[in-house]
Amino acid sequence: MIRLRGLAAAGVALSLAACASTTLVPPPAPAELGAGWTPAAASVRAVGLGLPGGARLDDSVTFAGGVEIVVEAESPLHSLSDLKLAGGGFVAVSDAGDLVRGRLTLDGDGRLAGVEGLQVRRLTLRDGTPIADKADGDAEGLLITPDGDLLISFERNHRIWNYGPPDRPARHPTPVARPEAAFPPNDGMEAISANAAGLRVAGESGGVWDCTPALCSTVLAPPETPLADSDYRLTGMDRDPFDDGFFVVQRSFSPPIDARARIRRMAPDGSLGPVLVELKLPGTTDNFEGLAVIARAGGARLYILSDDNNNPVQRTLLLAFDIRYVR
Repeated sequence: MIRLRGLAAAGVALSLAACASTTLVPPPAPAELGAGWTPAAASVRAVGLGLPGGARLDDSVTFAGGVEIVVEAESPLHSLSDLKLAGGGFVAVSDAGDLVRGRLTLDGDGRLAGVEGLQVRRLTLRDGTPIADKADGDAEGLLITPDGDLLISFERNHRIWNYGPPDRPARHPTPVARPEAAFPPNDGMEAISANAAGLRVAGESGGVWDCTPALCSTVLAPPETPLADSDYRLTGMDRDPFDDGFFVVQRSFSPPIDARARIRRMAPDGSLGPVLVELKLPGTTDNFEGLAVIARAGGARLYILSDDNNNPVQRTLLLAFDIRYVR
């Protein structure tokens, strides 16, 4: 997580998005509201890729729609740091310690058009009490295992906890193995994904590991000099639905306003492929940290999510891209 303080100027330059009309997000029906979950109000507005010269897409990639999630200042829907798809909907976490769920809505052409049924609940500590301290609640990554368990990675107090079924999280989460690395307080395990053996973990300032529930092995050791904010750092990851590789989102920020994001493939050995998507000014960009992938005919649909840091000059953006596989 990084606060992009200099984006105020960019917010003015791209104020055209604020002029677009917003639509209220349909709330969950009473039968959809699970025990312990609270409805969360929001609106959405459509967003595109912004001004020419910003977004660059590989020939195999098509933009498949985007929305900004607009909420009040005190909403728990700020600071969303990752998401995954499951059970016909999505699950997200915030770096304030909240778990969020809802559904994506698509238009008649299958493009992302909005979200609905948003609900929120507070994550808990191992003793079952709600997380109250930022140091305990800085959730940055999540995955859903093949068995249907929700695993969440935290920074500051670096750990990975298993919360069980995402629709009814356990009050008493179970720790699982995490890399034995000396992560900086605010540069932890930003990107995690399920893999064949358990999970793959990437540190924001470098390093990639594969973990079973009991131990982790190093795929790529952290660099001697940790990656800087201006470097492209891994902030989100999800498994490629068709092979043993992964898709990743990377973020770069150079003050005062140069915020960029990239989507790439990661091979099992940790090496990165060509850039599939690049987002930068003067196009649509922000603090992208979340990534979710699902299979589609002939390829995959990727959703990327930005963390607004509860900062009025940033936005919570959800963008969709279709990747056509070239075999």
